[in-house]
Amino acid sequence: MPADTPLPMLGGLSAADFLDQYWQRKPLLIRGAFPDIESPLSPNELAGLACEEGIEARLVEEHGQDAKGNPQPWKVSHGPFDETTFSRLPESNWSLLVQAVDHYVPEVANLLETFSFVPRWRLDDIMISYAPPGGSVGPHVDQYDVFLLQASGQRHWQLGGPTDDEAPIIEGIDLRILEHFEVAPGKDWVLEPGDMLYLPPGQAHHGISQSDDCMTVSVGFRALSADEAVTSFADYLGETLPSSKRYSDAGMTPPADPGELNDEALERMRRLILETLDDPIQLAQWFGRVMTQPKYVDQLVPQESPTPVEELVAELEAGGNLERSLGSRFAWRALDDSQATLFVDGDGLVCSPGLAQAMASNASIDADMLDYPGAAALIAGLLDRGSLSWPGDGAFEEDDE
Repeated sequence: MPADTPLPMLGGLSAADFLDQYWQRKPLLIRGAFPDIESPLSPNELAGLACEEGIEARLVEEHGQDAKGNPQPWKVSHGPFDETTFSRLPESNWSLLVQAVDHYVPEVANLLETFSFVPRWRLDDIMISYAPPGGSVGPHVDQYDVFLLQASGQRHWQLGGPTDDEAPIIEGIDLRILEHFEVAPGKDWVLEPGDMLYLPPGQAHHGISQSDDCMTVSVGFRALSADEAVTSFADYLGETLPSSKRYSDAGMTPPADPGELNDEALERMRRLILETLDDPIQLAQWFGRVMTQPKYVDQLVPQESPTPVEELVAELEAGGNLERSLGSRFAWRALDDSQATLFVDGDGLVCSPGLAQAMASNASIDADMLDYPGAAALIAGLLDRGSLSWPGDGAFEEDDE
């Protein structure tokens, strides 16, 4: 779709206009972004996910109690939960949050495609929350972009101003709730089903459920912090550097003071570090790997035995097709006119540019994909490692009970 095409989900803005005017700059309220929305999960189904081992879930209670029965302004519990947990809850003032629901429910994963005006590798996951009246996680700040889509019920949103890392937070709880929150003029709305709110990083916000069936879909984006990026890139480079690349001071002049670390020595070390880091080819290879790393390292389940390539080809030619596994991440980058790197779940595989681009898109993985040279072996390898799967494998089965 052309970048200047108006998008109803962006309130009639084009992708180009949204990215230029709002992305990472200022909030945007979009009424009726998804006018025909139906919540992809019921509250019971969301609670069922929260009871599963290995699924990241939190229960946030306002006016709760600690393990000794002492009152607490906020209490956070981590899953997996059980029926007893939910049966003891009051009729108001709590929230259930389940992370990475798109990794388990295909209907939720499909929502990510509607946000493809942002690079796929920037998307992180979809969190879904449920809350009865008064349910909230307190006023807080996220350090990443987020779209907050109302799936059912109503939620009252209030925005403060941009807030930095030094803002005081309430101590003693496993939440970064702001000590002080002041609503900005005109930034006070109730969202109905289908309404959506975009928030850039660093934007203070507070959402409170207004109904018995309040479910909110949060589409979050991946953004490395500077300390994560520097540490990760240095570690990646460190694995490739020869031990002979060292500090050197050939041609130095006699020091005025043998105990002094002088400017010339520091400049030599600075040049060594900067020249080592300033490697565009290695930067691209590291960046592709780090931005496609799975959110959870045990999310992908490898095959017990290698897939025979000829059997895979026969299955695809008979009309079968493979799917990118829920939670799996793909990206690509051209190396030259004949080769590219396909980045998959933290690894880099060299193949043709056409194959890399197709695999990193939403194109069907069927017999047509075999037209690319080397496709059969690459697809078999991705199936073996768990990045690809046959339809229906590994999806969470929804239950209306």
